[in-house]
Amino acid sequence: MKPSFPLLSAVAASVLLCASTAALAQSKFVLKLAHSDSPDLATSRKAVMADAFAREIKAKSGGRIEVQVFAAGALGGEKDLVEGVKNGFIQAGFASGVMANYFPSAMVTDIPYLFPNDDVADKVMDGPFGQKLAADFQAATGMHNLCYGEVGFRNFSSGKNPIHAPKDLVGLKIRVQETPLYITEMKALGAQPTPIAFPELYTALQTGVVDGQENPVPTMIFAKLYEVQKHVTLDRHNYGIDWFVLSDKFYKALPPDLLKVVTDAAQVACNEERKANRTFTTNGNKTLAEKGVTVYTPTAAEMAQFRAAAQPPVIEFLKTKIDPKLIDGIQTAVKDADKK
Repeated sequence: MKPSFPLLSAVAASVLLCASTAALAQSKFVLKLAHSDSPDLATSRKAVMADAFAREIKAKSGGRIEVQVFAAGALGGEKDLVEGVKNGFIQAGFASGVMANYFPSAMVTDIPYLFPNDDVADKVMDGPFGQKLAADFQAATGMHNLCYGEVGFRNFSSGKNPIHAPKDLVGLKIRVQETPLYITEMKALGAQPTPIAFPELYTALQTGVVDGQENPVPTMIFAKLYEVQKHVTLDRHNYGIDWFVLSDKFYKALPPDLLKVVTDAAQVACNEERKANRTFTTNGNKTLAEKGVTVYTPTAAEMAQFRAAAQPPVIEFLKTKIDPKLIDGIQTAVKDADKK
């Protein structure tokens, strides 16, 4: 008996499906990964993150994904690379401060004195709150955030008097990034916020255009600010996030097994970056002391003064920019993580 036409069609379709599935499984994908930091593994947290990601992909993808790392702004600054990821020209990238331009809710992690320590920050960002933030980001922008690395805690430095409490900031000209949140925060603490481009910061401190600045310790070491600043205060007023963003076009092109390889490798990379950045911070504090800088850690009472002065005005500002429920959500998540 001759097979029916519908049966032949079904068999042919099945063969074609198996062939296309097999071809997809054997396809090789190129993942261009961009960031704006130095490629030096000894000093750059983003270099560490990129290297860890590339190594994991190479080990786990069976050669089906090739990661090409473009460091030091080779594909443009943070805004350029995020635009590239959003439009699918670049498959992935690391970005921090620029994220609020695309997703205002990213500012929620900038609430002053929000995270008491690294451990709480990790629990919040890796837990349900961080997952919700990533889902909101994907819904709003079309891009995917694979994990959260860290810029780290920002601290004050001064070329004049030590800064132990908000009263010591009154009247000081403090260089800040030109963002409304940081300007609001510095005013609340009594300082005179002065936006200056980072490449001009050293000279501005050296010549007295500003009295001090605020940055993570590794950034202070990288810029050799210890040469023009006498005092550093480890008040940890803001915690910066590095977002690991992935193109939706690339996300949808990957078969399920490779998508898992990419997401798993990203989490390994973010964990490695956090670990490296904390080592850079510890070593940086030692370097500051060796260079003759006075490094001061505020007492619990002094930290309470900083928090009481800075947090309420910034939260009120944020309520005009993002959903207040998100602010409540992260504050609750921090309290729960701190209890654990």
